Amino acid sequence: MGKRKGTAKKFGTEFREFITKGNVISLAVGVIIGGAFQAVVNSAVNDVFMPVISIFTKNIDFSKGFLDLSRLRDPAMDSYVSAKVALDNGHIVLSYGTLLTAALNFLIIGFVVFCIVKSISSVGDAGKKVRKKKKAAPEKPKPAPATKECPFCCSEIAVKATRCPNCTSELPEEVIEKEEANE
Repeated sequence: MGKRKGTAKKFGTEFREFITKGNVISLAVGVIIGGAFQAVVNSAVNDVFMPVISIFTKNIDFSKGFLDLSRLRDPAMDSYVSAKVALDNGHIVLSYGTLLTAALNFLIIGFVVFCIVKSISSVGDAGKKVRKKKKAAPEKPKPAPATKECPFCCSEIAVKATRCPNCTSELPEEVIEKEEANE
């Protein structure tokens, strides 16, 4: 009996650790937000996009489209108004309309989700840009160099020097002119 208590306690501890891990909690939050997001998407599709689409399709119901395959084998068989009636009478029916409707709904819902995610992302990106502008301090211009290199001895000398103090070479005019142009 004591061994069972230890096993149950260990099992309870493992379960508690599993439940409190970040992944499980994130998944639960994702499912809850997904449910709420589904209501937004359904409303956008049914209340906004479908009325606009119905203007162009003139309320065509694609879901009623079907092909009675039994009539292909025997054209003398009775024809039926709906797939349900044909199925009830033992016919083989290909209901392409429900597939077409599901595909159309998928495309519409995908477009709505894309628009919503894109708008949310653009709002987030705008916030990031504002934060970056606040963080970025204006860059100070770099001061002009105070020294240059002697072309003869490669030692460092003052920018305005006309003669190198180390090798006593007179600096060529073109080097002095280039340095003055850079200032």
